Amino acid sequence: MADHPGQRIAARRQSRRMTQRELAIAAHLSVSMIRHIEQGNRAPSPSSLDSIAAALGVDPSRLDPAYAGTSHRVHATLPAISAAIAGYDIRLDPPTRPREELREDVSKAVTQRLAAQYGLIAGMAPSLLRDTLALLHHSAGEQRADAAGLVVSAARCVDAVAYKFGAHDLSARLIDVMRWAAVQTNDDVVQTSVAYTSAETYLAARAYRAGQAALEHALDAAPAPVTASAAAARGALYMRTAVVAARAGAADTAYEHLGRAATLAADLTEGIYLGTAFGPSSVRIHEVAVAVSLGRDHIGRALDVARSWKPADDIPAERRSGFYVEVGRAQLWAGQPDAAFESLKVARRLAPQHVREHPWAREDIEKIRRLKRADVESLSSFAEWIGAV
Repeated sequence: MADHPGQRIAARRQSRRMTQRELAIAAHLSVSMIRHIEQGNRAPSPSSLDSIAAALGVDPSRLDPAYAGTSHRVHATLPAISAAIAGYDIRLDPPTRPREELREDVSKAVTQRLAAQYGLIAGMAPSLLRDTLALLHHSAGEQRADAAGLVVSAARCVDAVAYKFGAHDLSARLIDVMRWAAVQTNDDVVQTSVAYTSAETYLAARAYRAGQAALEHALDAAPAPVTASAAAARGALYMRTAVVAARAGAADTAYEHLGRAATLAADLTEGIYLGTAFGPSSVRIHEVAVAVSLGRDHIGRALDVARSWKPADDIPAERRSGFYVEVGRAQLWAGQPDAAFESLKVARRLAPQHVREHPWAREDIEKIRRLKRADVESLSSFAEWIGAV
């Protein structure tokens, strides 16, 4: 594993088959600076790290997990995102890029969402929303349904940013955009996938009983699982409903929904279906999430899973990171603060932005610091990075 940002930069550069000179040109820096940074003789400044990350096509936090500048960049972009969807149902100018280019950009944003690279999504979010909405308004027939699907995907990517960074009102408006566009896809599976995302509104408001009822209604309306995408959409919705039911304290119902998700997952290969990971591994991760959501009396189940199983590298970084955050909480409740800290460090390595904005991670680091009492340098550094001190 890379020990400092320079090693991560070098590894990423080499994986892209770039020379130091090519990276320097793309990042608008000198070759000498790139060389010194990669050797660890010089720490990159925030602006240099931003430039290098942009040249390598990753968020800066993937090169330096201690990087904390993403939050400022994301929050600075939120007003422009809000403006981009203010008149989402009004036909204005045509899109500024062709359909296929827009499709590629939406696909790129989906990949970034699954990797929890929220800063990169935020940078392209306003124009991506404007152009996908414009494409929808300037399309007809089958092309209109296709454009509506691009709006759903784009809005979901941007919603991930808004939700993770606490802009819950904006998240709810983006979900409204998704619902509006999903109807125009004429695809019940897409509408089921939007219902999965809509759970965020209830989770943010802690309206768990209402959320459970709404998601169960969506399950009733979901298409039969006769295709892989329909089965995955239904299965993912079962997983999300299980978590919301667990937050509502409905243990039996939560485990019933989780069991139905497991039944559907048994016949599918773990993969990404309409932008959502689903399969046996995703269900196992949600087993931990349900147990932790139900509270301390259920952590034995979460710890049993964690002792015998770990998510493989082919699971999206955001979902793997969430698994370790939730395992860490179970370990902390079980009186294992050292193990909990190790889990949080793994989570941060996988998806730094996801962990830094995760309220449970911040709460748990505060508790670990109180339990440890001694001023452990690595623990204090983590707490400062996550904003717990």
